[in-house]
Amino acid sequence: NTTKRMNTIPPIRLMSQQLSGTGMQTPKEVVSWMGAIQAQDYAMAKWAVGIRFSGSTDKIVEEAFNKGEILRTHVLRPTWHFVAPENIRWMLSLSADKIKASARSRDRDLGITEELYNQVNRIIQKSLEGNNHLTREAIGRALQEAGIAVDTSRMIHFMMRAEIEGIVCSGALQGKSHTYALLDERVPPTKPLHKEEALAKLAQRYFMSHCPATLQDFVWWSGLSQTEAKKGLEAVKSGFVAEEMNGQTYWIAGTFKNAPSSVDTSVYLLPAFDEYIISYRDRKAVLPSENHSKAV
Repeated sequence: NTTKRMNTIPPIRLMSQQLSGTGMQTPKEVVSWMGAIQAQDYAMAKWAVGIRFSGSTDKIVEEAFNKGEILRTHVLRPTWHFVAPENIRWMLSLSADKIKASARSRDRDLGITEELYNQVNRIIQKSLEGNNHLTREAIGRALQEAGIAVDTSRMIHFMMRAEIEGIVCSGALQGKSHTYALLDERVPPTKPLHKEEALAKLAQRYFMSHCPATLQDFVWWSGLSQTEAKKGLEAVKSGFVAEEMNGQTYWIAGTFKNAPSSVDTSVYLLPAFDEYIISYRDRKAVLPSENHSKAV
């Protein structure tokens, strides 16, 4: 019975996503397990982390963010995500070219050239040296002093480019204001991974923490091309079980294969942009189609 089998998806995802029966103890553990947590809304992203580990408080999550135990940057689909320090560089290496390409047309509209990006990056680097965490506004002033025209749109592009090139990442909050820090000062440089290794690592992380999931779900979440995503899945699929449901192939980690198949009657208060809903191309298993427009 297809409906009955599709009903096994929500309880397994509750477990793989650490919403039910979590053994996680820290924000860093959660973010590392999930691979990345969408974080353009900082308050909601803290909530998304907090509901996935025991004994959580807003203060614990914020302290982890301020200390750099979890970082925020533009990665995967071109939006902010929380990522673990040990994953940030190889994840950026998979995402950077696509994010640059997606911004190219708007770059032209804003009069931003590669030469200008290089100039801006040098100024940003110099401004942040010595663990000098600065707000976007403060960096904008430094650019203006160097004779570079800035406005809100240009600053968004300047800072996103500095993030995806691995120059900056999130710094510690100044009051309620977000800052940027040099990535090399927050996370010591590491040896780059070969692309095939990085693809396999991302696939492993996604399917472990988001299963049951399909290849198309992974393509959506990762921002990778179909070919790249397939290559990543091929490298790790021996560790997963394939289940055909509703005409699609779902991949399930053996760890969660025998998760309770009964529908959980608990209530979970999820934040906006939570991975439980947003990280799948096809969300029908957890959210009826008629409610898609009501949920973020």
